[in-house]
Amino acid sequence: MKTKVYIDGSEGTTGLRINERFEGREDIEILKIDSELRKDPEERKKFINASDITFLCLPDAAAIEAVSLIDKDNDHTVIIDASTAHRTEDGWAYGLPELGKEFRERIKTGNRIAVPGCYASGFLMDVYPLIHMGFIDSDYPVCVNALSGYSGAGKKAIALYESEEKTEDLYAPRMYALAQKHKHLKEMQKISGLKEAPLFVPVVDDYYSGMIVTFPIYVSRMAKKATPAILRDAIADYFAKEQFIQVMPLGAEEETNSFFSANVFSGRDDARIYVTGNDERILVSSIFDNLGKGASGAAIQCMNIRLGLAEETGLKIGGK
Repeated sequence: MKTKVYIDGSEGTTGLRINERFEGREDIEILKIDSELRKDPEERKKFINASDITFLCLPDAAAIEAVSLIDKDNDHTVIIDASTAHRTEDGWAYGLPELGKEFRERIKTGNRIAVPGCYASGFLMDVYPLIHMGFIDSDYPVCVNALSGYSGAGKKAIALYESEEKTEDLYAPRMYALAQKHKHLKEMQKISGLKEAPLFVPVVDDYYSGMIVTFPIYVSRMAKKATPAILRDAIADYFAKEQFIQVMPLGAEEETNSFFSANVFSGRDDARIYVTGNDERILVSSIFDNLGKGASGAAIQCMNIRLGLAEETGLKIGGK
């Protein structure tokens, strides 16, 4: 029997990419709402309650409304929410299974799953293992910088970047969220267990998709001192069984002349982590597609886990 899937917000960037990942899958039946009724609450309610899996690719308020449309006696529909609305809410599984067994188990058994933010995914891949393994304490003053393609900014931003009347400032990297109130900060702090929200410096640039998130570390301030080689091996051991996260050998950056490009994983659903630096200052950097492992790919991976399928089903990893 096919799994019935409804995508609420199927015309947005994430919704479209989820649809792409279902192409050729014979185990999935997509429930398609009439485009003229896609914002009608009663029609949406019918589709949500008729589905086995509903993906929410919506603004926060609309995602909250969608959850309220579920019938009280409906115990079968699994909600996978790609918005910010439920990522730190009690009763919701956080959809980054690589963080630990308890994360994967909650996804496997839960009916409410929140897909992480793209920046938060890279942040947690970099920071969470180091706190969990005791290399840094929860009161470490974390500062992270990140570079993303413009697709993560939504349909309006995409239209600006791809317009024939594109303004000169859009051809250069642009730092934003200057007030330190980025919407991903809440989940970054809560999921990682940090006592304070991190300093976060995001930059959007003139390319479509791909992301790099970097966590700089002062070795002198680490709870458990480490060289780049020790830290690299510890992170590699932490993610050793994870096919969606590849920790690169020490010195692998030399293969790209010691440059990192944020768009090299565009179109893929996995991630790569590099550890670089020296015995005084270390950089932990994750590279992935903000629309893949940072959004739609992660959503499909969570669905596969919930359905008991191979996690990579329908996804592009390891250059495949």
